Amino acid sequence: MTAANSWSRRSYPSDLTHSQWYRIAPLLERGRGSGRPLQLPPREVVNAINYRWTTGCSWRMLPHDLPRWEAVYAHFRRWQRNGTLKRLREELTRPVRMRRGQS
Repeated sequence: MTAANSWSRRSYPSDLTHSQWYRIAPLLERGRGSGRPLQLPPREVVNAINYRWTTGCSWRMLPHDLPRWEAVYAHFRRWQRNGTLKRLREELTRPVRMRRGQS
């Protein structure tokens, strides 16, 4: 379990590192808008999305120690529609692209 993890669970290899989280957290705050406040820790939502991307499992097969799949999927769809997911991926892959000399 990581110190910054707000849920009592062991970490998965797909979980965000501290530095990755600190780079993307401002993007999630900016993209919130005036909707309902988040009921789940945004880092755990991103960790659940990363788990699914990494493993290729179906939404319903997210492990029980991650937020409920329905809630994660709702965030995923909202962030996909409003461009937040694209911005998150761009920010998270930027260091790798820069090392490779890509823009």
